[in-house]
Amino acid sequence: MMECVILAAGEGTRMRPLTAERPKVMLPLANRPMLEHLVRAVTEAGITSITLVVGYGEREVREWFGDGSRLGVTIRYVVQRRQLGTADALRATKGLVTDRFLMLNGDMIVDAADLADLCTREAPCMGVYESDHPQDYGVVTIDGDLITGLEEKSRQPKSRMINAGVYLFDPEIYKRLEGVPLSGRGEYELTDALADYIAEGHLSAYRLSTWMDVGAPWDLLDASAALLARMKPACEGTVEDGVVVHGKLVLGKNSVVKAGTYIEGDCIVGEGCTIGPHAYIRGSTAIGDGCHIGHAVEVKNSIVFAGTKIPHFNYIGDSIIGSQCNFGAGTKVANLRHDHGNISINGRSTGRRKFGAIIGDHVLFGINCSVNVGSVIGSYSLIGPHSLVEGTLKDRTVIR
Repeated sequence: MMECVILAAGEGTRMRPLTAERPKVMLPLANRPMLEHLVRAVTEAGITSITLVVGYGEREVREWFGDGSRLGVTIRYVVQRRQLGTADALRATKGLVTDRFLMLNGDMIVDAADLADLCTREAPCMGVYESDHPQDYGVVTIDGDLITGLEEKSRQPKSRMINAGVYLFDPEIYKRLEGVPLSGRGEYELTDALADYIAEGHLSAYRLSTWMDVGAPWDLLDASAALLARMKPACEGTVEDGVVVHGKLVLGKNSVVKAGTYIEGDCIVGEGCTIGPHAYIRGSTAIGDGCHIGHAVEVKNSIVFAGTKIPHFNYIGDSIIGSQCNFGAGTKVANLRHDHGNISINGRSTGRRKFGAIIGDHVLFGINCSVNVGSVIGSYSLIGPHSLVEGTLKDRTVIR
């Protein structure tokens, strides 16, 4: 029986402030933690035993997944107390895995069919994917099906193929991990163990047909859109007369869509939500449980975490909104520069022409606030009426 190890111990500091109260792997995509999508792909590939390496926010992971029986899989946990790199995380599972196994990074979306096919290959084998920005990843060179080189985040990448963080190993990998030195970043890197395999001509490549990295907040929007596009329409709530729905909509239990609301799928609305009256929900939007999207509110291509209220005359575009936020009437989030250029956050390009804001948990806005493109607002911040917000605000910032 094939087993799987998933590395899910990291905080995801690049996802701040969204990870202030949850680990990265528990960020919601299509109203499920991103890790659940990965676990489901593993089970669909025919694997029924998973070891999760947890650390930061481990309680949230354990509480959500339990022993795995809800998802038809057996899950056991290994704790990496200090996040000292991928080699250190995998080393923590030594003695628990006794045969060939998959190893996956916990912050990506992959296809079950690819995982099932990869399991038929000989170990060691690395999943690779063709990227249009390989300089952001470990760049892989390949001769036939043999990996001949691996270079981390090269400024002048030698190919477009990248290390996707998907591996097929056998127990020999644990011997290789024993000699991995501490890297310049102060971590034990799995790529150092892979370098030995490459030098010996023993590491083969498997070309993934589907793969999405979720390394930055704006990646959440792309991953969410891809998952929403796959879903089947379902309605467990109430849709009043006078509602127009185009495209696919998933509506959760005890949720109500009120008259005059216009919905353009693909959209998902969680349980216990109130939408409308006269709201406009546009494509690729995910609204979590217990949210209120009210009168004359437009939400487009955004992720709204559970318990957030956006009740009156608001616009939210291309944004990620944390849980338990409240938007005062007339507060709006901009998502397009006047020059239509790509939007940057803290000096880092999102690669997107349209992007709004990243807003942490428990942020309260007064009436008629304006949030500029590329803004980051820390959790528990208080934004007074008629404020203009731009740039990055730390947690618990107060604007009067």
